[in-house]
Amino acid sequence: MLRHELKPGKLVAGCFLTLAGVVYLGDAGDAWETPWFAVIPLVVAGLCLAGAMAFLNHAIRGHRAPGRPGGTGRTYGPGGTDGPAGPPGQAGPLGPTGRMDSAEQAGRIPGDAQAPGSGGRG
Repeated sequence: MLRHELKPGKLVAGCFLTLAGVVYLGDAGDAWETPWFAVIPLVVAGLCLAGAMAFLNHAIRGHRAPGRPGGTGRTYGPGGTDGPAGPPGQAGPLGPTGRMDSAEQAGRIPGDAQAPGSGGRG
């Protein structure tokens, strides 16, 4: 069976909207009397709580692109990197400033070891 990522915000929203449906179902079945406006605070509170849960889930677990395992590409701890550019003190493909110089922007692909205009064959 394929596994999927748990999304607690959607779970909470679904529970509160199901509860709102049960409240109206009980009113329709003459089990109890529900004023028409009683479900509005229930739905609003549920959606606010679901938004808070989704925000916390995103803050704790990070954003994951569809079909890609893992978090944002950052791993912390022994042997881990401190971001996509690698360990601290090592320049990434964009250099130590985090952006390309104007001379490099003309034809250089980030991470390419060859100089622009060299033709690629020696």
